[in-house]
Amino acid sequence: MLRVAVVGSGPAGLYTAEALVKQAAALPAPVRVQVDVLDRLPTPYGLVRYGVAPDHKSIKSVANYLRRVLESPDVRFLGGVQLGTDVTREDLTGAYDAVVYATGAMRDRRLGIPGEDLSGSYAATDFVNWYCGHPDLDMDAFTLDAESVAVIGVGNVAVDVARILARDVEELAETDVPEPVLAALRASKVREVHMIGRRGPAQAKFTTKELRELGELPGVTVSVEPAELDLTGFDSSGESAELAESDRRVRGNLVAMREWLSAPAAAGPGRRLRVRFWLRPVEILSSSSGTVRGLSLERTRLTSDGTFEGTGEIETLDTQLVLRSVGYQSVPLDGVPFDSRSCTVPNASGRVLGASGAPLPGEYVAGWLKRGPTGVIGTNKSDAAETVRALLADLAGGPDADDARALPRPGLLKFPDPAPSREDGARSPLAGVLAERGVRPVSYDEWLRIESAEAELARSLGRGERVKLPGKDAIWSACRPGG
Repeated sequence: MLRVAVVGSGPAGLYTAEALVKQAAALPAPVRVQVDVLDRLPTPYGLVRYGVAPDHKSIKSVANYLRRVLESPDVRFLGGVQLGTDVTREDLTGAYDAVVYATGAMRDRRLGIPGEDLSGSYAATDFVNWYCGHPDLDMDAFTLDAESVAVIGVGNVAVDVARILARDVEELAETDVPEPVLAALRASKVREVHMIGRRGPAQAKFTTKELRELGELPGVTVSVEPAELDLTGFDSSGESAELAESDRRVRGNLVAMREWLSAPAAAGPGRRLRVRFWLRPVEILSSSSGTVRGLSLERTRLTSDGTFEGTGEIETLDTQLVLRSVGYQSVPLDGVPFDSRSCTVPNASGRVLGASGAPLPGEYVAGWLKRGPTGVIGTNKSDAAETVRALLADLAGGPDADDARALPRPGLLKFPDPAPSREDGARSPLAGVLAERGVRPVSYDEWLRIESAEAELARSLGRGERVKLPGKDAIWSACRPGG
């Protein structure tokens, strides 16, 4: 029996658990694996639960797939257990044959400009966590009494944030948005949303599907400046034109945005969503009371030699709320090697590298903590498969990446049949350590109580399949009704 701890129950962690069980069973000499999936929260699924916008139900349905991983007899969920607080790295490496770190990227990148810490200036990650019902955020964290909001960034997260701010709130009533969040969105005074990119439309990171959703919002007028959509207007290098020719996604984005130029304005007093390019924030302006009153932006350009620079031309935007969405960063794990420049764990094919550059026995990494915040949710599946191949090559005599005995593609592997001799109630290798420290992990069955409580809340409110419980106290009360 190979015993492995996976730290993190988001897509990277659960795809890793799945790959461990399936790949080990498919080895020429099959190996049995018992995987303990640890998470600091009492709820699994990570970014799928607390990062995907509530109106993207098809993406959120990935949780149904991940649920099957947690229900495998060879996988155990240990919620409410935090590395560095409840257990140490040494506890894990001492109790398990291998440890895989898969904690994702939970911190936002900062702009590094004056006024960034004013009241009314927030990380978009906080706003996303709020409307997704993350227990780290108070349900009254946002009141939305601003009439104008600036969203800094032109990636899919920025698009999500802008869409939630502009969308008719009644269209969110059938989603799992917590009731206090829905009430705040109903009371929102937001009338104008600005989504701002430092470079041009060809360099924007959003995908065409998400972009087109903005133009389909009922009652919302979406606009883009013709001069900023011109591929040569602020780019003398030719980079934008080359991207538009070579990249299908860029071409699709440009087609979608050019359609907005001729689209009629929405009738009635609806909201406006303005997509801007070639502007970089230089200062968030303060009111006399210390709150956000505006955003100072500098026009940017690409010179003929490809240098990105400011032109010195300043535009001031009247706004009372600024949400920065310029990327995620992973945070260091207690005792685990960390590259502060790339904000990743140094690794080779998922093997954690020590200070000497050599792999550390029994320690591995997967997901954004391994490669940085790139790709989509499904990217974590192949990423996890690579890490697991390295782990099994090291510990179970499995094929390495260049071995002729390579395993079948991950998608073709099935879960093994349950071992008839396995004791379903077998203790976790961490059980003794956690008991000594008074830590009682949340089991999968206890998580199901939270799910049931959310389904019951939805029924009582007449609001779809589930409504997330409002805050950590409600979550823990549902999980452990007896206290």
